Amino acid sequence: MQTNTQDPLPDTPLPPTPHSPIERPSPLRHVFFGTDGLRAGWSMLIFIALFAAFLFLANFITHKIHPPTHHTSPDHTIPFYFMFLNEAVPLFGVGIITWIMSKVERRPIGVYGLGGASKLPHFVAGLAWGIICLTPFILILWKAGFLVFDNRLLFGSDILRYGAQWLALFFAVGLLEEYFTRGYLQYTLTRGLAGLFRSAFKTLHSNVLAFWTSAVIFSTFFGLIHGSNPGESPIGLLTAGIASMMFCLVLWRTGSLWWAVGFHTTWDWGQSFLYGVADSGIMVQHHLLATHPVGKPLLSGGTTGPEGSVVILPIIILIIAVIVFTLPRTNAGYTRLLEPPVESQDGVIRGAGLE
Repeated sequence: MQTNTQDPLPDTPLPPTPHSPIERPSPLRHVFFGTDGLRAGWSMLIFIALFAAFLFLANFITHKIHPPTHHTSPDHTIPFYFMFLNEAVPLFGVGIITWIMSKVERRPIGVYGLGGASKLPHFVAGLAWGIICLTPFILILWKAGFLVFDNRLLFGSDILRYGAQWLALFFAVGLLEEYFTRGYLQYTLTRGLAGLFRSAFKTLHSNVLAFWTSAVIFSTFFGLIHGSNPGESPIGLLTAGIASMMFCLVLWRTGSLWWAVGFHTTWDWGQSFLYGVADSGIMVQHHLLATHPVGKPLLSGGTTGPEGSVVILPIIILIIAVIVFTLPRTNAGYTRLLEPPVESQDGVIRGAGLE
């Protein structure tokens, strides 16, 4: 009698029978979820609803604690405390809601614009280029007779005090405007349009088309919302929209917003505090120099400030050249952030190209 010394064959699964239940996703799930998770339209709707609810609650609490008063001082400048609340509260809301949505979608929060490689070097470079590009613009207006420097308003320690105060404030301004319009919403709309374009056009360039389509949409929105600023002009609105596209170019090349945040910070700080000109029609208190525009608003910018002058157009070309030649595209580019996410063992969806 022989003994079988071979290992038994492993059990093989039986083929499904006609009576075996086959689990199929429900039609309702298909409405809300696609191949990369929660559909982009629903994601954006949830984000906007949460942000609107946050602003409503913050406004309600603020009015209960401190009833509304005049927003400007007798000289029609905006005080620091009002601008701080007007920027810091929405920024906090955008940050919290973006974090919530990153948990809902199981994506690292860095994919929404504040991740990528070389964050600090990009931010510092943006800070430097912001003031470097603004200064010749102001000098051109001055030399052409469209801007007059009247006198200096601050002396001694007040220069450092208010300079640092406004620099911190305009960092919040830059971060809010960049993160709100080119952060979560830009990423999510691009994600949704990329899937739509892949399905509709069968193209390998769906990510490129999706990114720049969403860039045009949000840049138009960015320009239009500046219309709520006092003293804004059509040229100023156009400039804001073009600047938004310019910052989208930064996002496209680097995969992050840090260069744009730095540039936005010192550009606004240089206008409002250092050179004492209007920024989108807004003048702030405690600025270093007193100035006033002279001549036709189309050339001087008028009450809008330098951004309302057509002289800014060659400056924008200069800034685009700076972006192209100092921020070459790397593997941290935005297209890599749109590659299909991979779910890790801890349940977090990891996007490609993230640092």
